[in-house]
Amino acid sequence: MTLPNIDFNWLAVLAAAASAFLLGGIWYGPLFKKAWCREAGVDPDSAPRHPARIFAIAFVCSLLSALIFTVLLPAGAGAADGFGVGFVVGLFFVAMSFGINYAFAQRSLKLWMIDSGYHILQFILYGVILGAWR
Repeated sequence: MTLPNIDFNWLAVLAAAASAFLLGGIWYGPLFKKAWCREAGVDPDSAPRHPARIFAIAFVCSLLSALIFTVLLPAGAGAADGFGVGFVVGLFFVAMSFGINYAFAQRSLKLWMIDSGYHILQFILYGVILGAWR
């Protein structure tokens, strides 16, 4: 079995990964910080023990997600196509997977909606950025 020739734009992948950080800063900051902390049982005034490590892991995960997303995005896909694919991936793969985990962990619907909403928008951003920047 031979692997297909994969051609992608590293700058677009980096921009998509960075967009997850920008979105996360807004989403888990002024928009939903209090609600998310309350639902997740996190003290909003306590700093994480190793914030640099947490941000590094988050960026690597975002980078890998954006990289694989661009590889799987159909050839010739534009921003509108990327929006649709991002919506489908975010809602039906990520959010539904979270739904399974959150149901068994007996997490709240509100927490699931906050976390799933972020990832739906994250993948929509990936799709728009990667589709537009081909």
